[in-house]
Amino acid sequence: MWLIVLEAGGALALFLFIMWWTMFSGRTKGELPGFSGMANEAAAENSKGAGANDAAVPPEGGRGP
Repeated sequence: MWLIVLEAGGALALFLFIMWWTMFSGRTKGELPGFSGMANEAAAENSKGAGANDAAVPPEGGRGP
C-alpha cells in the first residue's frame, strides 16, 4: 500500500516540477517589451483584408468536393 502512495507522490512531484519548469524557465528578464501575446497577433493578422463572409464563398468552378 505504501509503495502505491509513494509512487503516486513521485508522479505528482514530477508533474508539478514539469509544470513549474515550463511556466518559469523563460527569459531571465521576462517577456519582450510591447509583446502582448501570440493570440492577439494571430487575430490581427487574420483580420487584415478579410471580409466577414470570405470564408463562406465557394471556390469558382462550381460545387465543392
